Amino acid sequence: MMKKTLRTALLTLLLCVTSVLSAQNTSRWAPLEGQLTFYIANDLGRNGYYDQRPVAELMGQMAETVEPECVFAAGDIHHFDGVASTADPLWMTNFETIYPHPELMIAWHPILGNHEYRGSTQAVLDYSHISRRWQMPARYYTRSYTKKGVSIRFILLDTTPLITRYREDSETYPDAVKQDADCQLAWLDSTLNAAREQWVVVVGHHPMYAVTGKDDSERTDLQKSLDPILKRHHVDLYVAGHIHNFQHHRAKGSDIDYVVNSSASLARPIDATPSSRADDGLRFASGMEGFSVVTADATTLRLAFIDKAGNVIYTITRENR
Repeated sequence: MMKKTLRTALLTLLLCVTSVLSAQNTSRWAPLEGQLTFYIANDLGRNGYYDQRPVAELMGQMAETVEPECVFAAGDIHHFDGVASTADPLWMTNFETIYPHPELMIAWHPILGNHEYRGSTQAVLDYSHISRRWQMPARYYTRSYTKKGVSIRFILLDTTPLITRYREDSETYPDAVKQDADCQLAWLDSTLNAAREQWVVVVGHHPMYAVTGKDDSERTDLQKSLDPILKRHHVDLYVAGHIHNFQHHRAKGSDIDYVVNSSASLARPIDATPSSRADDGLRFASGMEGFSVVTADATTLRLAFIDKAGNVIYTITRENR
């Protein structure tokens, strides 16, 4: 009888603690919800190891409060060699069983990262025919959302073929050289020219500016080919991943906010001896795992960095021009 009473008391205490924590989380996450709310997550696929599973659970728990429209998966969903086919077991161990929360049974709009280019990139597109929430109609594409007078356009790019070193390494990245980079850039220019939404966010796997020890050419190639188009059309945000930490840049001569979204599984510390230049305009950096929440209202666009504990560690805010 005493054991039963003790178990009941412990269960009651656990339920009370859980209820208090849930209320606290709802209180701190509620301000993230806007008229339109979105998740951006990248560099995910670690078979649930490192911090992928707890970050995935956090994404689900937060979604109960902020109600995202969709998840933009900004590349490297599958480390290290992509997938071989739509039947590859990695689809289960990197995605399906890691993000089972009911609130994450929404549309996922992916793009290809450099690790997808190590495997079958076509299988990544074809998985759209297998999973209803995996919605990837092309290697690059656009999505727009409108609700209660608020409109936002996301443009999803395929950045690997825009970078020379990947195109030249046909043994490791066999599909990169097969893609028409000029065609993609022309499509981007045309899409931006036609965009009439209040907010425009461009998402690619590779960053334009970053504090990192990775090859400088990855960024200088994009600065030469991609950045002039984004500047000409005055996009609001360029969001990328690849570096595995959070960064915010405001480059000299640009009014675009350049974002590096951290890994949703395994982050890297900020490089202590960066190769970046002074005009990269680094505003913030953190070596924490996590993801980003984008919130759009009629007058304000916000992007919040969320660490693996669910804390909002930094927010980028843009006012409607």
